[in-house]
Amino acid sequence: MKHYISINDLGNLQSAVKEAISLKKDPYAFEALGKQKTICLLFFNNSLRTRLSTQKAAINLGMKAMIMNFGSEGWQLAFEDGTVMNEGKSEHIKEAAQVVSQFADIIAIRAFAGLVDKEKDEAEVVLNGFIKYATIPVVNMESSVAHPLQALADAITLKESQTVPKPKIVLSWAPHPKALPHAVANSFVKMMKLQDADFVITYPKGYELNPDITKGCKIVHNQEEALENANFVYVKNWSSYADYGKVLSQDKNWMMTKRKLGNAKFMHCLPVRRNVVVEDAVLDSNQSLVIEQANNRTYSAQLVIKRLLEDLK
Repeated sequence: MKHYISINDLGNLQSAVKEAISLKKDPYAFEALGKQKTICLLFFNNSLRTRLSTQKAAINLGMKAMIMNFGSEGWQLAFEDGTVMNEGKSEHIKEAAQVVSQFADIIAIRAFAGLVDKEKDEAEVVLNGFIKYATIPVVNMESSVAHPLQALADAITLKESQTVPKPKIVLSWAPHPKALPHAVANSFVKMMKLQDADFVITYPKGYELNPDITKGCKIVHNQEEALENANFVYVKNWSSYADYGKVLSQDKNWMMTKRKLGNAKFMHCLPVRRNVVVEDAVLDSNQSLVIEQANNRTYSAQLVIKRLLEDLK
């Protein structure tokens, strides 16, 4: 594996999940693999789980971790070829990526969508800039359109909690006061396409995701109909894709409740707004898997970093 940019980079998902669960049982089994190796975590946006879990994963593998928050610590980067840098940006990606490559063995990048310019977001300017000019492997810690570390953690959580051979899994939109990116939903859909499951996506009209990603998926606009007999319900807000980045509705009726959840297990990537996205009664119940999902972020990252280190040899 040269880079980890998409859930599809793993190859066989089931094998990856099995390996990650094995790492979870013995986190330090490969501690020698990362000895005298360094990972550089570059954050262009805020983080809690991603920063701590990726750092912990690296430590479990014997690596050192360097962390930089570009919002407050790094020079503003220019990405365009031929740009005349006579305004606010002090450094170009061409130099920055090559310099960081000299200090580390793996780079991990977190850079969200701006939700203003769809073409620019889908071009993944920051992530692809590092892939183009860095000379070491790059890990996607959430980009404009993908969050593959979260998707792998979700797959691990599903496997650990699955009680029937072919579960029904529902991805449901939920209201939120802010415009949120599509990255988590996109990667969850891509991951579910690799699973043997009855998968359904539900959202109000106008909140369609990228049709290239959801092609072939069952889509139901009636939330309660979609939730019938579900085994797992993954709840996430996202802004409009067609009317890009816009909040078209904050319909409170789409909030997940204990009644609508039924007997299903509840999933969310966190952070989550209580009593907006989901009511307290769900989050505080034994049906909630959100803490397990967060814990599995470590073993998701550890599996990815382990494979990259193995391919460096």
